[in-house]
Amino acid sequence: MPAFRDIVRRIDSIKSTQKITKAMQVVAATRLRRAQAAVQATRPYADKMVEVLQTVSERATEYKHPFLVRREGKRAVMILITTDKGLAGAVNVNNIRAATRYMNEHHTEGQRYVTIGRKGRDFLLRYRREVIADVSGVSDRPTVVEVLPAITVALEEYTQGRTDAVLLCYAKWISTMKQEPTIRVLIPAEIPQREGGSTGPRADYIYEPDPESVLDGLLPRYVETQVFQAVLENKASEYSAKMIAMQNATNAAGDLIDALTLYANKVRQAGITTELMEIVSGAEAMRASS
Repeated sequence: MPAFRDIVRRIDSIKSTQKITKAMQVVAATRLRRAQAAVQATRPYADKMVEVLQTVSERATEYKHPFLVRREGKRAVMILITTDKGLAGAVNVNNIRAATRYMNEHHTEGQRYVTIGRKGRDFLLRYRREVIADVSGVSDRPTVVEVLPAITVALEEYTQGRTDAVLLCYAKWISTMKQEPTIRVLIPAEIPQREGGSTGPRADYIYEPDPESVLDGLLPRYVETQVFQAVLENKASEYSAKMIAMQNATNAAGDLIDALTLYANKVRQAGITTELMEIVSGAEAMRASS
């Protein structure tokens, strides 16, 4: 049976750890609110981008941008978004598993990766996957400038004919308790159809110089918007997972402290009982000898 002092030292150590996990939970909750606000603020912009892209594509019916042409090959570049640090639950594992499984099932001829986040990069390099570009150390408030190098490399691979598709994998933030790994096809771009069918442009826009030129400039911006939106979604998912993980760790530490405190009381009570029995036995021995 361990000594009472050893148990007390262990309880003090767990209490110190509990304070750390509680502080990390508060920090994650604060950053989650900020990341959630960023996601909700950029969604209207992304929706408007899709709307304008729909109307332009309806005007330029005879024009096929290279990003809209489907290729028959099975080569692909996957933009994999993960976190830079751990303690984020299963977010990174789910993203990596979804990305590698999709590539193995649909793109067997050539698999290359562009990573945003150290966790995905380290995993892919460890298992000898081809990583052609990496962006790490993305700030808590990401900007398009930070992720633009990764997007540029992926687009150059497609425009130069070295790949047949550009894909995107990230953790979509649905709620604090739910984050889903999501795979999207960026190129060839699949422009969503408007609700109610295509019966003409939603609004009578005037394009200068012409819809084809606008489409040439809009499609790369569309891809950049989708990737940036995915980075924000992944950030919100990261902080949600961290907050839940630290909350579970704090609760588990509390349960362990309660169990050790009960055990320490039992050890202390057993020690007191042993001492009393020794005192009584000694007193009886002295009385018998006298």
